[in-house]
Order: sequence, then structure tokens, then C-alpha cells
Amino acid sequence: MEIGIMSVHVLYVFFIGAIILFMLLRKDTTFISLFGIFIISLWASHSLSASVSSLFHSFIYAASELLPTIFIICFIVSMSDVLTKTGINEAMIYPFVRLVKGPVIAYWLIGGLMFAISLFFWPSPGVALIGAVLLPAASRAGLPPIAAAMAMNLFGHGFALSGDFVIQAAPKLTADAAGIPVGDVISASIPLVLIMGVTTTTAAFFMIQRERKKQLRPASFSPMSEEQDTSMYLPKRLRSLLALLIPLVFAADIACMVIFNLQGNDATALIGGSAICILLIVHFLVYKQKGLEKITGYFIEGFQFGFKVFGPVIPIAAFFYLGDSGYESILGTELPKHSHGIVNDLGIALSHAMPMSKELAAAALTAAGAVTGLDGSGFSGISLAGSIAKLFSSALHADPAVLTALGQISAIWVGGGTLIPWALIPAAAICKVDPFELARKNFLPVVIGLSVTTIAAMIML
Repeated sequence: MEIGIMSVHVLYVFFIGAIILFMLLRKDTTFISLFGIFIISLWASHSLSASVSSLFHSFIYAASELLPTIFIICFIVSMSDVLTKTGINEAMIYPFVRLVKGPVIAYWLIGGLMFAISLFFWPSPGVALIGAVLLPAASRAGLPPIAAAMAMNLFGHGFALSGDFVIQAAPKLTADAAGIPVGDVISASIPLVLIMGVTTTTAAFFMIQRERKKQLRPASFSPMSEEQDTSMYLPKRLRSLLALLIPLVFAADIACMVIFNLQGNDATALIGGSAICILLIVHFLVYKQKGLEKITGYFIEGFQFGFKVFGPVIPIAAFFYLGDSGYESILGTELPKHSHGIVNDLGIALSHAMPMSKELAAAALTAAGAVTGLDGSGFSGISLAGSIAKLFSSALHADPAVLTALGQISAIWVGGGTLIPWALIPAAAICKVDPFELARKNFLPVVIGLSVTTIAAMIML
């Protein structure tokens, strides 16, 4: 049955446009997202009290959907904090320092380790860890600081974070917005993430090599002079033992995911529970009898980080949940007769209103993802990418997973820490380079990668 477009659908499209405009202007999207929920609720319910209540309901609904994702980030950060303070993180990386024999090896080694660390611990802790241990060795091997910063950004904040296969925060957000299982997004994203990651990092490598050949000598690099606090370091043998066991624990988690087909919240729970256990064990090894007095502080720091990262995400995610599964819960009213949800209705109407093609859909998702990344977080707008993917897939009668994955990849590569200068500050500060120069160096490889990945998505659709 053909769905007629009503005023509530028009309002929803208007506020999607307004959110995109706010992102382009680098304005905070929280107000416009909540204002959209209020106006749509007022229009649908004709009740001022219900509209005011919908603001609160939208936060509750979005938070309940995102809570496993928020918690896993909190626990990973808490664990990473205690591993860094006790020297275990450094012990995990140190054996690789001897492998740094030249600038080529230094680039790929920094990138590979950053990729591995970012899969399990997220990129932020990885930047500090790589900076403390590998940058001096990379400098002696002749790798310029700007090249080291590019490797950290492209492999960590781009390659690893855009897939987010272990923690699954990104695919959870996009899958919810697209109304499909997390596993579908992950499966569709694997080839696209590999194509994007390999293309971009290889293009960056050849650019670095070309620039190095133009120079008479490698750029000088002065590593950070701040002395590392070792007061909480565990004994060397114990650090070495834990540095071996902890990766094995996470490797066992991945094996369990494959063997028992754990995805989504089940996979998140396994990783999160392992992080908590590691945090508790290491914490008591450090503080011993005082452990009961100190443990809460690590959880507080983790929660502060998690909610700081996801604070901007919850309001905009609430708006896009409104367009799909959260309509009745947020507004407290039933969907109009014959409606399948605002986004589904729009997709069906779009298919009748204009000719659609897989090429147009793929290009639109890449552009939409890039726009949502302009705020520099990479996460705050990926719900929009999932919602638009659902709209186009409905119009094309196609599987939305590929388009959802493409939008996710584009958003995170642009906003997660590779192209937006204010998102590049951690890596730029560690390597002592200008974040605007780093963004300029990253630009061409990322654009090449997005172009190739978009073409690949067109073929996959």
C-alpha cells in the first residue's frame, strides 16, 4: 500500500535538513535535535504536556538503547588507565621497539600497533601509549613526526575505529538507526573497512615516501621531555606476565565470539566483563589491602570519559530513534494508520517520486557520513547516516546494511580524528606537529580512500 506523506513526515525531513545545516556551520546539534522532538511531538499529539514529556522520554529511550555501548567505553577506559599507570601497557608494546629498523618499518609498525590497540582500547589510550614508547625509536629510524602522526591517525582513528569490530559502539548506533541487526552492519562493513583502510594508509605511505625523497635528510624530532610517573609500576616480571596474559584474554574473547556467534550486546558484555575483571585483578595487585578504597575512582574516571564522549550523541540519537523504533515510546502515541515508521514511509514515497539508483544512493551516503563528521566527534551524527541508509534502501528495495556501513565509515574517517583539526589535537600534541598541517596531509589519502570505497559499495549493492 502506498504511504501518503503527512505533515509529521515533512517536519521530520525539515529537522533532518536543519541538523545537517547545523553540522555544516559547526554548531551544536543538541538544541535543534531536541527542538525537533518537541515540535514533532506537539504536532502529533496536540498536547503541550505530552510534548514537554517527550523530551525526557527521548533521553530515557536513547540512553537505554545506548547504555551497553556507553558502559563498554567506560570500562575499557578505566582498564586502560590502570594498565598505563602500572606499566603493563608499556610492557605490551616494548618488544616491538627493537623491530624499528627504518622509516618504512616504523610507519607500518606504528600503524599496525595503533590499529590493534584501537580495536580493543579505543584510539585515545593508543595515542598516549605509542607516543611514550615508539615515537623516539621511530624518530631515530628516520620517520618524520608528521608521518608518525599520520600513521597514528589513519590506522587508529580511521581504520580501526570505522569498523569497531570488537567494542561495536559504532555499528550499534548505525544499526539501530537503520533498524537492522548489528551483525548485518558488521558483516557488510568488513570488506568496505578493509578497502578504505588499505587504500588510505597505502596512499599516505607513498605520499610520505615521495616527500622524504625530496628532503636531503629526515626531519628532526624531539620526543616529549616529560618524565613518566613510574610510582605505581608493578615488578618487572609481573608486568611482563600480565602483558602476555591480557592480550590472550581478549584473543579468547574473540574466539568465543566466533565459536558461539556472539554479536551486539552479547559481544559487548563479554568484552566489558573481561575489562572489569582485568581492572579488578590489576587494581588489587597494586593497592593490595587498600584496594577496596581506590577501585571506585577508576570507575568514576571511566564514566566521566564515557558520558563526555556520548553526551552529544544521546540527543541526536533520540531524534533519529523517533523516526523509527522509538516513535511510540517517545511520543506516547501510536503510529498513524498504515504507517511503518517515519523513515520507512519516506523511503517508500521517495521511490515513487524520483528514479533511484545504487550509484546515487552510495554517493549520498558517503556525503551524508562526511557531513555528520564535521563536528569532529565521528559518533554524534552516525545515527543520521543509518537513518538515511534506511530511507534510500527502502526506496531501492535493497539491503540497507551496505549503505549503513558506508555512511558509518565515511562519518568516522572524516570526524573521528583524521580530517577535522580539533579532533587531531591528541596525536598532533604527542608528535609536536600542527594539527592543521596534519589535517592537510591526511586529506588527499582519505579522499582517495572514500572514493574507492564508494565505488566498491556501488558494486556490492
